[in-house]
Amino acid sequence: MLTHPDALPETERLKLKSVLVHCPELDALTRHVRAFAQMLTQLQGGRLREWMAAVRTDDLPSMHTFVNGLERDLDAVIAGLTLPWNSGIVEGHVNRIKMIKRQMYGRAGFSLLRKRVLLA
Repeated sequence: MLTHPDALPETERLKLKSVLVHCPELDALTRHVRAFAQMLTQLQGGRLREWMAAVRTDDLPSMHTFVNGLERDLDAVIAGLTLPWNSGIVEGHVNRIKMIKRQMYGRAGFSLLRKRVLLA
């Protein structure tokens, strides 16, 4: 399920096809996940509203919950699926600072954390 269908060996592709034929819910879920992955990897955020409408037509409560979450900040999600920029570098720095803080076991205040971050 996590591998692109074209990258699967023939035997695995046939097994997947058999499973999807026998379970329409899983087939619908697979189509929606693949469509979302395509929007994500090819920066096609303009298709998000259309994709969300298609998800709502199927009886997939977990996907409906996901879509409801996306709707909370739809403009930001569309921008994230459309624009080539991301906050990866900032998230990396935040992750590093959290690791340093965990190493101190919560025993030190902000001043020591600041010194450790600046000296690291």
